[in-house]
Amino acid sequence: MTSDNPTSQKELCLVLLGKRGAGKSTTGNTILGREAFLPQQPGSHDSQGSEKQCATVAGRQVTVVETPDWLGSELPLEERMRHISSCLALSAPGPQAFLLCVPLETPPHRALQHLAVLETLLGPGAVRDHTLVLFTHTEQLSLGLEEQMSSLTPELLELVESCGGRYHGLETGGGGEEGEEKRRRRRRRRVEELMEKVEEMLRESGEERYSCALYLQAEERVRGRQRELVRETRGGETPLDEEPDEEEMEIVREEAERSVGDLDIDLESLPSPSPSPSPSPSSPSPWSVQGWWEWLLGWLRAVPGLVGAEALLGSVVGLFVGGPVGGMLGATVRSLATEVGRRKTPKTAASKKHR
Repeated sequence: MTSDNPTSQKELCLVLLGKRGAGKSTTGNTILGREAFLPQQPGSHDSQGSEKQCATVAGRQVTVVETPDWLGSELPLEERMRHISSCLALSAPGPQAFLLCVPLETPPHRALQHLAVLETLLGPGAVRDHTLVLFTHTEQLSLGLEEQMSSLTPELLELVESCGGRYHGLETGGGGEEGEEKRRRRRRRRVEELMEKVEEMLRESGEERYSCALYLQAEERVRGRQRELVRETRGGETPLDEEPDEEEMEIVREEAERSVGDLDIDLESLPSPSPSPSPSPSSPSPWSVQGWWEWLLGWLRAVPGLVGAEALLGSVVGLFVGGPVGGMLGATVRSLATEVGRRKTPKTAASKKHR
């Protein structure tokens, strides 16, 4: 459905996507200007599903839907389906924008996977016309985000390009030495700029919101549940073919949205999480060291046969990274591989003894 002036409604529904730890809760709180979402505690699981909060932001009625990590490897398929269904129900009949939260200090491979899932699930238009990359924790930058764009890795540039070149940055962490009031004003200004970018995106697409078959199904399920709830509040006196008035329907809307958790989603067709790719030596970035470390740990766990060649592995790491950092990282990897090998030796000997 299109509109001559999509932004005239001044109502925006924003869906926050991203991996665990991407700053979705703090991003939602920053946008809404209050502590609406509780950050997830370390070690907890994404079991609560999606959550929706609303506020008036710069003259607009803004709804923010925070989602769990759809790619969480610890989640069974049934729980992934429930999480995705919950997100669709809470943002039905369709959001104005998907905001893909990407921390600057981590590699973007998981974010690229989220785009693949979003495109497979909802169609290419969801990514091409209605998704914006939202860089979080930008308070860690010594320069502004715009000045930093020229030094982005190829993967981050690919991420932004996949979303039509749309990106924005928000401070989602602590403060520095400046005053709280100055920091608050700057964050408000950045949120207003984000709202303007979302509205510009809608003008370019010519659509007042994103919709697709799954969103139509979600809205139909929500409306059906609303009718059931209205009949229940009336004591079952409403005829099945009588449509309740919209005021009654709106009162039970939130409860109806929470009850939808079984949409017809083909999870088998969705891309699965894949191991972190090897970083490119030709594209260093100020936040790539952590990515190297995560990748190396995963390599050691996934390919235990390599730990016997710890010296070679450490040398290869030093060669790829180069410089003083490469030397230190290579030495650390050699030590780590040696320790992994030492811990495996007693287990191997014990297993042979019992044969």
